[in-house]
Amino acid sequence: MEIYVDADACPVKPIIMRVAKEKGIPVTMVMDTSHAWEHEDARVVTVDKARDSVDIALINLAHKGDVVVTQDYGVAAMALGKGAAALNQNGLVYSDNNIDKLLFERHLGQKIRRSGGRAGSPKKRTKDDDDRFERALRRLLEVEWHAGDTSL
Repeated sequence: MEIYVDADACPVKPIIMRVAKEKGIPVTMVMDTSHAWEHEDARVVTVDKARDSVDIALINLAHKGDVVVTQDYGVAAMALGKGAAALNQNGLVYSDNNIDKLLFERHLGQKIRRSGGRAGSPKKRTKDDDDRFERALRRLLEVEWHAGDTSL
């Protein structure tokens, strides 16, 4: 098992690193060249700034039983398709039960924005968001680590 992170705009990198170190799980951060980040306990994969280059690299690295942290529903859907678990930065565990709805909502939001409308703006990040993410990550790693079950 390894944790792969869509790290360009990921606000929970320190939480991931702390939890992964406690559990002895390797972490790979994937980011484009416009971001710089180093951590002695993480492998950092840097890719070019082309559209979707981080997403493609991340999915090419992930395997069944791994954990992918991303806020991109498309990346999450591909991770689930490979048998990996997927989690967003707010603690939402993506699953076969919710991914279709999330992808559809993303599609509707894109249509609204293309037609000049607004689909809402993200809320400011809070400590509760960080706590919810950490609880979800720990729960996911326990299930994955002990049972090898990716069907959450």
